[in-house]
Amino acid sequence: MDAFLSFLLYFVTAIVLLLVFMLIYAKVTPYNELKEIRENNVAAAITFGGAILGFTFPIVSSTFFTHDLLEMVLWSVVTAIVQLIVFLVLRRFAPDIKDGHVAPAILLASLSISVGLLNAVCISY
Repeated sequence: MDAFLSFLLYFVTAIVLLLVFMLIYAKVTPYNELKEIRENNVAAAITFGGAILGFTFPIVSSTFFTHDLLEMVLWSVVTAIVQLIVFLVLRRFAPDIKDGHVAPAILLASLSISVGLLNAVCISY
């Protein structure tokens, strides 16, 4: 039963952290991510999905390597900041993404995922 409670605690915490990140990321972008996705803007979905994956990989890594809930939360803050920096560095593509241009969306998503993976592996110390 202890293992199940630990699973539940980590899983619920990770889901809450992911939802908070998604809300923050959606607020930072100059367009409404969810509205764009509801309107079938593939470019917006690609970038949002890339940011979500880029955020999730380090959370998985921190959970696996640290086995400490507080460290997982702290790494999620670091990870969120890193993902927001990736977006801010490539913010000039935002109008193109809002207009549905897929190429810049793929670039931004790829960089979000790549930076997230690098972030994740660096947690393994």
